[in-house]
Amino acid sequence: MSFPTLAGIDFTSRPTKRKPITVALGSSDGASVRLVRLDRHASFDGFAAWLRTPGPWLGAFDFPFGLPRELVETLGWPCEWLPLMRHYAALTREEIRATFAAFCDARPVGGKFAHRACDVPAGSSPSMKWVNPPVAYMLHAGMPLLIDAGVHLPGLHAGDASRVALEAYPGLLARELIGNRSYKSDEVAKQTPERLIARKDLIEALGQGRTRLGLRLRLTHAQRDALAADASGDELDAVLCLVQAAWAAREPGFGVPADVDPLEGWIVSAGSPAPS
Repeated sequence: MSFPTLAGIDFTSRPTKRKPITVALGSSDGASVRLVRLDRHASFDGFAAWLRTPGPWLGAFDFPFGLPRELVETLGWPCEWLPLMRHYAALTREEIRATFAAFCDARPVGGKFAHRACDVPAGSSPSMKWVNPPVAYMLHAGMPLLIDAGVHLPGLHAGDASRVALEAYPGLLARELIGNRSYKSDEVAKQTPERLIARKDLIEALGQGRTRLGLRLRLTHAQRDALAADASGDELDAVLCLVQAAWAAREPGFGVPADVDPLEGWIVSAGSPAPS
């Protein structure tokens, strides 16, 4: 199936008008990715409605789709993905924080968190982390929306094959292009000229296709200026996810390894070989 509509989603576990869920919509011809527009959802209701948009579309979402198997087995939680997600969704954030903190407290320094297999190749935070960034809460808030919308989650949960959702991580692609330079901050005091320059360099590198994904990002001058001006980086992160979605759309099995742990899931393009 081809996917004329692609999406990259910068997710937040507490959407507001000031900090909405940002969706970058675009298309790809196989060699380049074109940004069509950016949509912003200030509530879960609006985002949930978008998830039900008829396909075919493929989206790459910036929040974890699973928990570390080591964590799940240690806690005695369900070891099948859908029952696990139902169990997790039924917990409060306070219960999640207390449970994960107790897990960490019982482990030695340097090994407090459990990790998924994709964390190391992606350079991502463990999906059980509840602060800086609170990805555990993002999973808690986001996954029930995907399940209820009936989208297809390759390697995890069968759904509507014309609406495909994959886990993405914009930091993976950003680091490939500009190293460990910081390009965003929600704190006004940290929205420095250095971070603006980093965003501009990142946008330029995406436009030149300087990534192993083999795709060039096509932007209008107005889009380029708007992405550079967004000091929070939310719009740029959504666009980075859009590029990862375009890569996945042309890969066998959407780039998800055949032997992926069906409890943990996988991050788009983590550990993927360079294109031939």
